[in-house]
Amino acid sequence: MITWADPVESAGVTERPFRVSSPSGPVPGILWSPVSVATRRPLVLLGHGGSGHKRNARTVELATWFVLEAGLSVAAIDGPSHGDRGTLPDYRTRVRAEGMPAILDHMAADWLTTVDALAPEADTDTIAYIGTSMGARFGIPTSVALGPRLRAVVLGKFGLRAAPAPLRAIDTPARTTADARRLTAPTLFHLQWHDEIFPRQSQLTLFDHLASPDKQLIAHPGPHATTPPTAIAHWRAFVLRNLSA
Repeated sequence: MITWADPVESAGVTERPFRVSSPSGPVPGILWSPVSVATRRPLVLLGHGGSGHKRNARTVELATWFVLEAGLSVAAIDGPSHGDRGTLPDYRTRVRAEGMPAILDHMAADWLTTVDALAPEADTDTIAYIGTSMGARFGIPTSVALGPRLRAVVLGKFGLRAAPAPLRAIDTPARTTADARRLTAPTLFHLQWHDEIFPRQSQLTLFDHLASPDKQLIAHPGPHATTPPTAIAHWRAFVLRNLSA
């Protein structure tokens, strides 16, 4: 079941907040779509990073570009204990209580429930996913669960092991490896060469495990929080090329 809030139209983009009923609880999200296009369009899913939310600056920027430049539909939802789901306990407390494997399963189920609820509004048989850092942590099991509907996935800034102790405590290297070995959609992996959160070798090992026969790795200098505009352009081109294939 999905409930919609009032839409907002601006410069050719319709933004429609929604809330989906999922087994793990209500899932708040946003659907962006072209104002003047009546047909159902392929759907791009955007997973935000840690401490972010469904409407952070990069998500809105990417959503606006895909709508205006490519005529696609775009959806984002809040991660667990983030955004409009940011109730106590906080994210790390919840992970310690429930365990990261359960959180991964819940988030993948939330995405699948959202995709099914959006079927009347978008072409949910033709999907792409973009998510780095925490967006990649949840994006890998989600991508596997989407199966053949997923035509392209952009991941990165994430590895099998984190450097900071608080994040190491929630690593699931065996689970992540197993999921990566089942991910067969065309995959673009973004690596920040001087990432201080997820060490380079940890990310390269994860890339090796990805089962896609069509996978690419792009690397840029700089720390975890750096994302050059040229990299974002590469993400967009990769998604468009595979959605139109």
